[in-house]
Formats: sequence, structure tokens, C-alpha cells
Amino acid sequence: MIRIGVFGANGRMGLALLEAATIKEQTQLTGAYVRSGSSLIGVNVNQINSAADKSVCFSDENTLESVDVLIDFTLPDGMRSHLKRAVEQSLPLVIGTTGLTADDMALLENAAKHIPIVFARNYSVGVNVLLNLVQTAATKFGDDLDIEIFEAHHRHKIDAPSGTALAIGESIADAKGWNHEEVAVYDRSQIETEKSQNEIGYSVLRGGDIVGEHTAYFATMGERLELTHKASSRMTFALGAIRAASWLQNKPVGLYDMQDVLDLK
Repeated sequence: MIRIGVFGANGRMGLALLEAATIKEQTQLTGAYVRSGSSLIGVNVNQINSAADKSVCFSDENTLESVDVLIDFTLPDGMRSHLKRAVEQSLPLVIGTTGLTADDMALLENAAKHIPIVFARNYSVGVNVLLNLVQTAATKFGDDLDIEIFEAHHRHKIDAPSGTALAIGESIADAKGWNHEEVAVYDRSQIETEKSQNEIGYSVLRGGDIVGEHTAYFATMGERLELTHKASSRMTFALGAIRAASWLQNKPVGLYDMQDVLDLK
């Protein structure tokens, strides 16, 4: 039985993770961490999410006890602090935080020299299969091709484009032999030329309670291929993260991703 601790346990994803760790076989929820001073400290998690383990209470994120693997889907500032704590206590860490900078990625790579880490922008099995499919499409269509990526999320999501949209674009760029940062186009409002076929365009929608939708468009003269993934519940991502945590236990130090977990490489 793998003992799971969740950072940001009172957030939207945190609550889903508490439930997923409770219902998933071979895992046990033993830590539900919130910020120091939170009014939830000492409150049973079952009072906030009735499907979560009723024997566990919210606790201070600075007190990590009786856990084998930690999971973090918080914002970048929180992730940096939690990463430091995980390294200090030699605990494996699953990270789903998006909106990370190049400096943040450097922190992850350095930390992965000391502990095993799974970092993925999306823990859905379907999305990770999609990352493989878009690479096949990008190579088989050839160069006479227009590539666009659309994503939609709830109004509360801060980063745009989403981490998943960027992961899709990066997968396509890798397959085409492109440098993603050189071909990504996020704003065409000041561009007065026609679209280049050596670029990947991004479009974003924010509204309501959309959990997550991503589409990669591959358009040529006369036909268009659309590869779409739609998530209807955060439990999709939570269960994937619990799967990653189970896989990560006893792995050697290193930086892994969901493609490693699902053996898709």
C-alpha cells in the first residue's frame, strides 16, 4: 500500500486528488496539506469531500509525516517551496503545476538529481496518447500543411495557452524538427502577412466551468484532420496522477513524465 500526501489539498484539483487516492486500489491517503495558518487545519477531509478518507485531517504543509509519495498541483510559487521540502525529506514527487518558467524547469532538473520526480502538464491517459498521435500526423502530412492548436478551460485558469496545449505543440515541433519557441505564434493581431506553414498557431478560450478541451488541427488544401481530447471531470487527471505516484515509488532519481509512466516512449 502506497501512502499518498497531497499539497494544496483544499483546491479544486487537490480535492479530486484526495478522492482519487482514497478510491484507488493499492494507495492510501495519509496526508492532506494546506498552507500554514489555514482554518482547515485539523478539519476532517471527509467534511469537504465526502468521498475522501474520513480518517485523514488537513494538516500544515510544513509537517510531512507517514507518506511515501507527494503530489503537487499548486501554483508555481507553492511548487517551488514544496519541491524544496520533498528534496529535504527525500520524498518522491509528482508535479502537475503548469505555467512554469525556464528557471522553474531548471529547479526541477536539479531536484531530480536527488529524488525521483514525475512532471507532466497533463496526467490524462487520453492526452498522452494524443501527444503520440499528433507526432504521427505531423510527419505523415508532409510540409504542405497548416497547424493550429485550440484549447478551452474554465474561467479560473490563469496560464494561457495551457500547459497541455504547449505540450501538444512541442510534440509536433519535435516531430517536424522545429524549435518550438521559434515557430509558436500566440498573437496575430499585429501580423499583416498570410500564415506561414512553418508555424504553430495557438488559440485560447476561457469561460464557465470547462474542465479542459484541446484540439490539434492539421489542414491542407481539400482536407482537414482534427485530433481532439475533451475532459469532463478533474478525476481524469487525479486518477492519472495517482497512477504516476504508484509508478514512481522505488524508482531511481531522475526526471520522468507521463509518457514514461504509460510506457509510450
